Amino acid sequence: MKRVIFYFDGFNLYNGLKTKCISAPEWKKYYWLDLVKFCQQFTSQNQNLVSVKYFSAPPLNIGKRGRQAAFLSANRILNPSVFRVFNGKYYKKNVFCKLCSGTFEQPEEKGTDVSISVQMLLDCFNDQVDKLVLVTADSDLIPALEAIKSQFPAKQIKIYFPPLRTSAELLNRFRPVVFLENNKDKFDAAVMPDTVTVGNNTYTIPATWKYPPVSPATISPATTP
Repeated sequence: MKRVIFYFDGFNLYNGLKTKCISAPEWKKYYWLDLVKFCQQFTSQNQNLVSVKYFSAPPLNIGKRGRQAAFLSANRILNPSVFRVFNGKYYKKNVFCKLCSGTFEQPEEKGTDVSISVQMLLDCFNDQVDKLVLVTADSDLIPALEAIKSQFPAKQIKIYFPPLRTSAELLNRFRPVVFLENNKDKFDAAVMPDTVTVGNNTYTIPATWKYPPVSPATISPATTP
């Protein structure tokens, strides 16, 4: 059996979905996705999905952090032996505005690219994987991918682009790629129930992620994420 590992650039995936939701609001429900179930749909009978690795960072905004935590926790309890999370960090960065000549703070994610690169290389060095599937459109990961191609020519590399995210460099070097935007049926099949319960653990989809949208009048102020 060919061993498969998916590596998700969580920031890239989330922002791709967020952009897609502008023109197709129904895609909002795909924030609440069972990632292991989603990935299994891309594997064949002679392949074994051994791990799904998700790389992101807890947002500085408390509301966003809570929503992300619910999503990741639901995935953990559904697939504890397969789903793993690798956290980077957000830092506040001072950005100069040319229009108003002022400065403002903007959060910047750090550590994700390095963490993905290290994990892919370690999995190859330790012979834990036969096929690496990288879900990103970030060309900064090309050096690690080229190193894997050079040192482990038997390992297969596949690139999956998040919705509305592409990279000409990745496309040219690792074609054919998979455009996740063209796999809406697989997204539909992997949406988690609104409430996920395993044992004593329960996690609920954030109200702002629901589609159709929840009426504000039905959301309790005490439970609004």
